Amino acid sequence: MTWHNNATMVIYRKTSDDEWLNTNDVHNQHHVPYHNRITTIFSFALTSIGFAAARITRLLVTMATCSPMKIIVRSLATTFALVLAGCSTTPEQSMNTVDYVDVDRFMGDWYVIANIPTALEKGAHNAVESYRLANDGTIETVFTFRKGAFDGPEKRYTPRGFIKNSESNAEWRMRFVWPFKAEYLVIYLNDDYTTTVVGRSKRDYVWIMSRTPEIATTEYDSILSFLGEQGYDTGLIRRVPQRWN
Repeated sequence: MTWHNNATMVIYRKTSDDEWLNTNDVHNQHHVPYHNRITTIFSFALTSIGFAAARITRLLVTMATCSPMKIIVRSLATTFALVLAGCSTTPEQSMNTVDYVDVDRFMGDWYVIANIPTALEKGAHNAVESYRLANDGTIETVFTFRKGAFDGPEKRYTPRGFIKNSESNAEWRMRFVWPFKAEYLVIYLNDDYTTTVVGRSKRDYVWIMSRTPEIATTEYDSILSFLGEQGYDTGLIRRVPQRWN
């Protein structure tokens, strides 16, 4: 085996005492650039991690129905579900973000009006996402909701946001579990910073959020039309019950 100057690996096989045969020539193989090999290996690794996370998640969910350690097992299942979402290798199309986000104005509480829910959000009531800009430039995030009903158990998650594009501040990564970061794109934001939409290139999840627990029907319908134009299946979007009186 040897490496050529163009970073292509060539494998030789000995056919006799005095002859070495280039197996690439025998099979009429084209030389594949090294970076393409690395890309293929990396893609295969991500796919393998995704499949493994999916199988472990299903196992943990099954265990949660019969194990006395239900709380621990269900927490682990949620963790692996988040890992699986971060490792998904579904082909993506690009998605445009808003031109610019004033980070200071964007901070604070946002009521989740509707979404395509992740596994942990299903059945959420009174869901609120809160942001605070940390000294290191990351976004301290607190996501709370009531599970299953307005008086259901309170759930609280504390992911951390990372601004990936500092020119627009509209492209983030959200980390629930180290070291995995999920795409988080601000794709809609009205001028007075009272309504926003966070989406993903995969069109798998979306969050419509407002500074108040309710928005006008006309505005909601307009946002649904906008999301349909962005390639979302709006039939998957569900209203999140909000009641604070």
